[in-house]
Amino acid sequence: MKLEERGILSRYDLRKPFNRTVYVTMLVGVIVMACSMIYPVLVAMFNAFKTNTEVNSFPPTFLPNEGWHWSNLKQAWNYIDLPIFLRNTMFIFVGNMVVTVGVLGLAAFSLSKLHVPKARMISMFFLITLFIPPTTYLIPNFLNLKDFGLINTFAAFWLPAGASAFNLLLLKNFFDGLHQEMFEAARMDGASEWRCFAGLALPLSIPIIATLAIFVFSTAWNDWFWPSLVMHNDSKYPLSTAIYKYVISARGLGLNIRFAILFMVMLPPIVVFLVFQRFIMRGLNLGGVKG
Repeated sequence: MKLEERGILSRYDLRKPFNRTVYVTMLVGVIVMACSMIYPVLVAMFNAFKTNTEVNSFPPTFLPNEGWHWSNLKQAWNYIDLPIFLRNTMFIFVGNMVVTVGVLGLAAFSLSKLHVPKARMISMFFLITLFIPPTTYLIPNFLNLKDFGLINTFAAFWLPAGASAFNLLLLKNFFDGLHQEMFEAARMDGASEWRCFAGLALPLSIPIIATLAIFVFSTAWNDWFWPSLVMHNDSKYPLSTAIYKYVISARGLGLNIRFAILFMVMLPPIVVFLVFQRFIMRGLNLGGVKG
């Protein structure tokens, strides 16, 4: 007899009227919330293929009634230099990942597998910093980067990435789940601590690194406020800041072309999420706090 995997409720629980009512209510609520999040994406997509007159018409239409104008995508692509801004965004993402894996990975490995004095107190300190609103240290970060001469450089993004308490604790909790015996055996064979980190910890950390890559990519793709503060050269703007400056705040640009640009910008993160969504929950489970 083939055993079926149990979900939130078993078949026996679903036979009870109260449980069935609660389950259906929750299911309807989830469907409504999902539709409310998908609706703006569909509106942007369909408006990208309408004429400007149809986009501004009232009452608004959901689907294009005057035909699908694929030329809007070509006009949107030629309106701003999207490849340049996309390149800048990828520079930020790659640099943030290198700093996250190099700096935070070594710090998390040290707190987890080395005999660091007051390691629990240090971890608690980083945990407390998660309760501080990020807006409170925007000005100190800006002044520090200005003193170092890093304004208008990509290092203004890479350096703060090495101070992410959330990523540090996520890595540390993952390293806590690795068996200490592997590292003890490696040390007995003459491996250095660096060798233990690079040869053992990192290869075993691919799931959590993949999860961090998704989070770092999402931050680099969506953040526009911080780049607008530290970047003063238009050619160095990331994609989100360029979209805000040249598209959202533009005058005389048709709404259909704006929606076409926004639609093209929305596609990459959606594809990344759909492809790597399994790594998100798996990585959070692997790096979650264990009791």
